[in-house]
Amino acid sequence: MTTGISPSVDASDDRPPTFPETPSVTHGVPSPAPQNTVPSHLERLADRARDYVEAASSANTRKAYVSDWKHFSSWCRRQGLELLPPSPQVVGLYITACASGAAIPGGKPNAVSTIERRLSAITWNYTQRGTPLDRSDRHIATVLAGIRNTHASPPRQKEAVLPEDLIAMLETLARGSLRGLRDRAMLLLGFAGGLRRSEIVGLDVGRDQTQDGRGWAEILDKGLVVTLRGKTGWREVEIGRGSSDATCPVVALETWLKLARIGHGPMFRRVTGRGKDVGPDRLNDREVARLVKRTALAAGVRGDLTEGEREEKFAGHSLRAGLASSAEVDERHVQKQLGHASAEMTRRYQRRRDRFRVNLTKAAGL
Repeated sequence: MTTGISPSVDASDDRPPTFPETPSVTHGVPSPAPQNTVPSHLERLADRARDYVEAASSANTRKAYVSDWKHFSSWCRRQGLELLPPSPQVVGLYITACASGAAIPGGKPNAVSTIERRLSAITWNYTQRGTPLDRSDRHIATVLAGIRNTHASPPRQKEAVLPEDLIAMLETLARGSLRGLRDRAMLLLGFAGGLRRSEIVGLDVGRDQTQDGRGWAEILDKGLVVTLRGKTGWREVEIGRGSSDATCPVVALETWLKLARIGHGPMFRRVTGRGKDVGPDRLNDREVARLVKRTALAAGVRGDLTEGEREEKFAGHSLRAGLASSAEVDERHVQKQLGHASAEMTRRYQRRRDRFRVNLTKAAGL
């Protein structure tokens, strides 16, 4: 069945992409590529292989990909376009609609980062169906380059939680409650370790204790060694003890684990029963963002802004940015702590570094 759209050309073709003004074809919903029948004695291996496929990406990524594919499918259905076989021209039209706010009725233009994620989701879904999409085709690549040049803007960074801010935020938490002790440990551990919100809630008390754990922490005399599973493999983060018990992440964690009676499994869990009981379930990573936002507002951080502006300023990344901006050490140590592949990425997190410490103008003799 044809789509009524001109066939794709080689990516080396330097002609501008061409699209029909009124494409008109029927819509069809694809199904996953047929699976070969697996002999009964290999069924357990097949199940394990599917587990590995699922583990190849995070739960948040898979959720986003499902949502983006539904978004693309709905747009195709409204336009009378067919999903299979994959058409670079159709995808080029789709990302154009996303950029112009025409992807859904009454919609708003998507950010460039959102469009790039949607394109990744579409590519991934087509690949899983055994019908790869050529992203390098000019109908996609050239249009995407134009969208970037036209609509790309500097990233809007979250406000850094600085040490004085963090101390004020800790004071808003109830010291005598389990929830307050848990939140205190999460804030201090997230800040001192420069951890992502998913890394904070993904911690287990020990190694290999849960299937969904992203790491564990070992408490030593001088501090914590946190072992994390990241995007590029495993890494270790050392978190030293603080100068006082009131601001020490190690003490805060020890206190939470002891009073919550947690010796195995997820480290940070829901507090139930009017704050008197600790459940078995791991916290969702969104709870970290809500915690940072709530305590920053309660502590009056950035009181010069309106409440609406302040709500937009703070999130889980505020803790990582706070450490990067506050630690007066060699930049490479901060880079290692945050798990960045390049110093340039670390500098994006440093909100108050001296940008002119190295003055090339004077170094050149002017």
